[in-house]
Amino acid sequence: MNRDSTVKLSSAQVDELSKVLARVREEVSKVFFGHSDTVDSLLRAMLCDGHVLIEGVPGIAKTLLIKTLARVSGCTSKRIQFTVDLLPTDIVGLTTYDPRKGFEVVKGPIFAQFIIADEINRSPPKTQSALIEAMQEKQVTIGTETFPLPAPFFVMANQNPLEHEGVYSLPEAQLDRFLFKVMLGYPDEEHEAMIMEENATFKRFEEFAIKPIITPKMIVQMQALTHQIYLDEKVKKYILALVSMTRKKDFHHGQYIQLGASPRATIALYIGSKAEALLRGRNYVTPQDVKTVAYDALRHRLILSYRAHAEGVTTDAIIHDLLATVEVP
Repeated sequence: MNRDSTVKLSSAQVDELSKVLARVREEVSKVFFGHSDTVDSLLRAMLCDGHVLIEGVPGIAKTLLIKTLARVSGCTSKRIQFTVDLLPTDIVGLTTYDPRKGFEVVKGPIFAQFIIADEINRSPPKTQSALIEAMQEKQVTIGTETFPLPAPFFVMANQNPLEHEGVYSLPEAQLDRFLFKVMLGYPDEEHEAMIMEENATFKRFEEFAIKPIITPKMIVQMQALTHQIYLDEKVKKYILALVSMTRKKDFHHGQYIQLGASPRATIALYIGSKAEALLRGRNYVTPQDVKTVAYDALRHRLILSYRAHAEGVTTDAIIHDLLATVEVP
């Protein structure tokens, strides 16, 4: 199917897809309680064929969420535990020599459909950069050979923002390759009561009996259909205006931005808003859809100035001001 097709999806098609996605949400909720907005962010990224970086304090089930979504999606999954001594070859694989067989390629854990990059900021930049080619090109190079990765290919990484010793900041080039950066906070009291009684600490993951709701083939089809969600010219101009404003100094928080959002931010808002419309059961994008995905799409793409850090100004505060400043069509 042509991903750039301008054919508008019918209401019946959208209704059917949104029902399937609702079942995915319901199945995930058997293990991951609350934070429906976070689950929606991951589903949007999956529909967009993008990758997600989740940031949150320890113990709030970042890894569990990612593992559950992989199971519900019916995809092969591998977990890579990032440590300070992890090597790039531990991720992508290497070429070995066997006296009986000669040279052969041993593929690493990157050759799976869902990759769980656990505590990605614990490895040095050289190791982190091993993911860049995989995330952008959907392929890896081992020795002199290049190998395609399976479809769909979805990297879901997580990191702990509190620790400063033994961790490394992700290179800006790699951060930009994550479609979304999602902030995961504490659950509310109602859902924490559920976590207290039904949790993965005392129950094995298999005991939750999570069922695959969709298949890899269905995911690839949904990704193609997401591109057919209608997005009006006025909404396109709204997206361009939002991204353009991050590169200017003439709005309230502009002085706190050292470097504005890249063109990848424009792409993320464009396709992310289409996925949001699909999740809400619509075959067209509204400006509110763009606003909904703006935080996830922009928060890791704004490079803040020293003044922002000194005054405690966050990227979310800047995005809030940005959305209030740019006129909505």
